[in-house]
Amino acid sequence: MRTLRVGLRCDAGPLRGVGHLIRCLALGEELLARNAHVELLGNVADVGWAARQLGDQGIPRYPGPDTPSELVAVAREHQLDVLVLDSYELDPACAGVLRAAGIRTLAVVDGDTRGQDADLYLDQNLGAGRIAASHRLLAGTDYTLLRREILDRRPAAPRPPTPTARPRVLAFFGGTDAFGAATPLTRLLLATGQPLDLTVVVARESIGTELAMLRRGPQQTVRTVPPTDTLPDLIAMADLVVSAAGTSTWELCCLGAPSALVCVVDNQRDSYHRVIREGIAAGLGELPELTVTGPAGNSARTNAVRTLRKLLTSAEYRAELAARAWAMVDGRGRARVADAVQELVGAPAPGGLR
Repeated sequence: MRTLRVGLRCDAGPLRGVGHLIRCLALGEELLARNAHVELLGNVADVGWAARQLGDQGIPRYPGPDTPSELVAVAREHQLDVLVLDSYELDPACAGVLRAAGIRTLAVVDGDTRGQDADLYLDQNLGAGRIAASHRLLAGTDYTLLRREILDRRPAAPRPPTPTARPRVLAFFGGTDAFGAATPLTRLLLATGQPLDLTVVVARESIGTELAMLRRGPQQTVRTVPPTDTLPDLIAMADLVVSAAGTSTWELCCLGAPSALVCVVDNQRDSYHRVIREGIAAGLGELPELTVTGPAGNSARTNAVRTLRKLLTSAEYRAELAARAWAMVDGRGRARVADAVQELVGAPAPGGLR
């Protein structure tokens, strides 16, 4: 039987972040486990730990073509059967031109298809499903793409309430913290006045310098660590996680972590509000509102501090959020997506599409 050959077209970097790469990597892991050939077509710049993840999986990396004709040429040269397109910047015409050239396409989207004409769409966000019915859509958290290191740490049951006088808090804001959320959110955590043992993942040395200057209250400690492959372990050990409302939301759900989210960029807004409405995580608001001066900013910060104080003092509230999060993402999404990718090219899928 001929080996299925799959290309992942995505990019990662200090401004782009790493969310597109991480979810493509998760799908790549699953396809590799099914003996497919997987390669990355894209730019991974100045994100060393993400590049190491690719290397650890043995996924070769090539420059990412940006135009439809270039992408078709590379896909033919590499004899690819399927191209996974996960980008907000790639020319939307690529999907249709690839299809016309006989190369199957899966477009990973976040609500907006950007006019792409793909064979298959994946929108793993809560409440997804607004693409026209004539398109084939894998929608919702049943199709969440998660890396093996997350799946291996998924607990067998939700966390029980665990009272503690000094909660362990983990704060991280994507692989690059492109919008500089770490400092203002650390200020809000310290402003609660509650005892806490805080670990902040800092993407840049300058952020660590800023955090070192912040005043701590009694029984408040702040430790900084660089982006790390041990993040899943840090999540598993934390009593509370404060994070951006990006693709990491679904990792937190799978791990059953009690979480407070901040919306740092416009394309997170819809998903952020759905998650908060469902009670899967606590909402801290939108980053621009939390950092603006004047009455509006003061009000937003006051509300966020009140929410954080409740999370730090109520083990029951944390456990309620954790239970709903754990139930939302079962960890089998990438297998379901891989089944669908194999169906695109007529390859047998284990057990069929689940």
